[in-house]
Amino acid sequence: MTRTHVVALGGSLLRPEEAEKRRQWLGQLRQLIVHVEGNGGKLGIVVGGGLPAREGIELAKNIISDSDKLDEVGIAATRLNATVLQQIFLDIGCDVAPSIPSTTEEASSLISKHSIVVMGGTTPGHTTDAVAIALARDCGARNCIIATNVDYVYDKDPRKYEEAKPMFDISIDELAEITGTEPLLPGQSAVVDPVAVGWAKSASIDIAVLDGRDISLLDSALEGKEFSGTLIRSV
Repeated sequence: MTRTHVVALGGSLLRPEEAEKRRQWLGQLRQLIVHVEGNGGKLGIVVGGGLPAREGIELAKNIISDSDKLDEVGIAATRLNATVLQQIFLDIGCDVAPSIPSTTEEASSLISKHSIVVMGGTTPGHTTDAVAIALARDCGARNCIIATNVDYVYDKDPRKYEEAKPMFDISIDELAEITGTEPLLPGQSAVVDPVAVGWAKSASIDIAVLDGRDISLLDSALEGKEFSGTLIRSV
């Protein structure tokens, strides 16, 4: 039976400050995709908006106050990033879906026909973390990997508290205590989106949070091996 994986890639991962690091990261990601496809796996990738989303929202919010309209700006940025990855994978001959799906149902259908599907956001109020959890639910994946620019889930914000401690293996309820349950505002971020946490609990989907800047960690998680990061168990 073909195993389907779902990964949420933080948009910031695509644009490290140094161009050489950007080139290396994209090259390593491309090799990982070839490896997954070569082993007969299927992969759904949901890409965040990162810098283009923040810049677009900052530009628009000087005139637009409606949060849903601002969120549409962010969603457009995620679809731009998704197109970048889609074209990189198509360029090396991977079996990538030729379109960027706008719903998780559409993405799930495409995964049944292709090895790789890349998408961005879908609906205002739903971050790419939530979209990735929804995609895992719709395509029958039992877990979702959230690759971001932090190494662990911490018991408190490590940027504000020096005593913040990393958490290695926790329950979905423990994660909910850290992230809260209220939806994020446009342009805000959290280590895991609170809406995604609730959906993962409802669908019994495990979550892995890891530092996506190190592609080897993502590779290990996809292989079911030990990795440096936080595993969140739904049950």
